[in-house]
Amino acid sequence: MTSRRRFLQSLSAIAACPAVSAETPWKLNYMLASSIYGSLPLAEILPEVKKTGATGIELWPKKHGTQREEMDAIGHKKFAEMLKDHGISFGGTTRYDLGPFRLTEEIGVVKELGGTFIVTGGSGDYKVSPEQLKLNVQDFVEKMKPHAALAAESGVTLGIENHVNNLIDTPDSLRWLADAIRDIPGIGIALAPYHLPQEPKLLADLIVHCDKKLTLFYAWEHGMGCMKPMPKEEEIQQLPGRGPLDWKPPLAALKQINFTGPTEIFMHPTPRGIPIMPTLAESTAEMIRGREHLDKIVSSL
Repeated sequence: MTSRRRFLQSLSAIAACPAVSAETPWKLNYMLASSIYGSLPLAEILPEVKKTGATGIELWPKKHGTQREEMDAIGHKKFAEMLKDHGISFGGTTRYDLGPFRLTEEIGVVKELGGTFIVTGGSGDYKVSPEQLKLNVQDFVEKMKPHAALAAESGVTLGIENHVNNLIDTPDSLRWLADAIRDIPGIGIALAPYHLPQEPKLLADLIVHCDKKLTLFYAWEHGMGCMKPMPKEEEIQQLPGRGPLDWKPPLAALKQINFTGPTEIFMHPTPRGIPIMPTLAESTAEMIRGREHLDKIVSSL
């Protein structure tokens, strides 16, 4: 009788306790940009993807990389087999070279390989008054509607990156873009903190403003820039944990909007087309270092 009473008391105690959540904790979903390895071949890069903590790869064309051209050269079927052999996925491509209005064929390629995004830039005059810039952003969005519709039909999103000397350059233009595309499938934003004021709260606010329109997030800060040769220890300050940016507010904002799209630890080397570090192994080590820095912050949120 005593044993039965204790058993029932135990059941009551368990019932009184809050249920343990089975929900998976929020985390970043890492994607690897092939340009991190410059012009090294896919056969050397693909084995590194999982080492960095990424689950998939995004391909870049010249001048930043050569992997997009290599994929065409070896054949898409062969590339798909290589991905399968390494147990990784295909994310998409960056095609600044094509611009936002010439992506029809690329959409087909990305769809064929199971990718979900293409990153490109905006188009339009940006050296104008704020009032005119807002109108130009709206005009750009109107021109993008048929391209976005095609992308949406293919399960692809066109991520417009905020980029210096581009229509989408300033925080305001980014907000206007997010507002204008809010209800348009197939088009989103590839957010690059590097090209914005290095103010953590501002970056966090922009992330929240983009909300569900955030297609891809670059874990990329300005550091000392990427437009001129400099010692490597200065150049890699573009990477999280190497530069001075406080990543906690932006990461908290990503968690707030429950961002599950791809995050790329990113930087540009000078000259373009070379790995970010002298060797493949050192380049991978920097990707791992950046991920560990971000994951440590995420675990504290």
